[in-house]
Amino acid sequence: MVIKPKVKGFICVNAHPGGCSAYVDQQVEYAAKQSINGPKRALVIGASSGYGLASRIALAMASGADTVGVHFDREPTERKTAGAGWYNNQRFEKLAKEKGLIAESLNVDAFQDDAKQTVIETIKQTIKQVDLVVYSVAAPRRYVAHEDKWYSSVLKPIGAPFEGKTIDTDKGEIKTVELQEANQDEIDATVKVMGGEDWLQWIEQLHNAGVLADGCKTIAYTYIGDQLTWPIYGDATIGQAKKDLDKTVARINTLLQHDGSRSSKSQTAGNSAYIGVLKALVTQSSAAIPVMPLYISLLYQVMKEQGTHEGCIEQICRILTTGLYGDNCQIDSAGRLRVDEYELAEEVQSEVKRRWERISNENLRQLSDFDGYKSDFLKLFGFGFQDIDYEVNIDTALSE
Repeated sequence: MVIKPKVKGFICVNAHPGGCSAYVDQQVEYAAKQSINGPKRALVIGASSGYGLASRIALAMASGADTVGVHFDREPTERKTAGAGWYNNQRFEKLAKEKGLIAESLNVDAFQDDAKQTVIETIKQTIKQVDLVVYSVAAPRRYVAHEDKWYSSVLKPIGAPFEGKTIDTDKGEIKTVELQEANQDEIDATVKVMGGEDWLQWIEQLHNAGVLADGCKTIAYTYIGDQLTWPIYGDATIGQAKKDLDKTVARINTLLQHDGSRSSKSQTAGNSAYIGVLKALVTQSSAAIPVMPLYISLLYQVMKEQGTHEGCIEQICRILTTGLYGDNCQIDSAGRLRVDEYELAEEVQSEVKRRWERISNENLRQLSDFDGYKSDFLKLFGFGFQDIDYEVNIDTALSE
């Protein structure tokens, strides 16, 4: 079939196989030029796209790591394309295996115990143990089998209603968004879906199965942001889930007592678990959060003008080389590894805020990089690559 993007609000419901290959290839090209003195066996939980996929690419191509990747995506049929993550991981596997690396991709629901056991058995049969576990799961809801209950996350403020600017990405128009404050049940459900409970359960089961190597590390990613995003991000339901991630670090470090084999010179010596704070980028998750599309459009323009803009693969390579496997990363008072310093620089934030106050439908494309935002959004699903002929009939089952 001829595959054109079908965008509904903040999601694209189809994906282009060849474009997804191009999406992976661009990141592979960058990562292959880097050098990470990192792990040789890694498990990436949440490898569909964004920071999770970038982690898998960086670990394989810059550190030479064998990887097991967990993603949860629709598989292709004769009439429908697969989800982008399915094509992404198919392409990654091909490129990794061409380099002589082990690359196993499991399309399963990471929240479920049977999925965890399947992953554990795959590790035992292939790479035996893992030196790093990356947790990068972003899902709107979670089924808890022993409760036979679904939990759904919400994107709401806490304590008071919120009214602010956002952008209708379909129409390219500035509009006002109004959100009612979350109740306690909604807060609790959001923490259940997006907090640290599942990360901890993964580490517990991997540990009990004996597939965590001595000195194994684990990292989960988060976003903190600044004043413009706090009402809907930091001081909101998502923020409560992120605080739960912080608490989980201490619990994992208690669970995994290291044998002291790691060099005492490393800034991360003695710990097992970390939170990595990354910059705001266009991902399938951020596109769903009110305010963020407009903020990111403004941020992109300012950071590109100042020469400090980075994408997913650049951010991940930097946090791996300077933080998790290096000694040159900013660490905040909570012990988080920070590579969002360029976004939070005073000259960046002050200019974003100045433009935020002035932005209108008339000057949207002058003050922001909305076109760049839309381009990056479509590329998440394999669309908008210049070298791809989108008029050609293509088999939906092809991964390249």
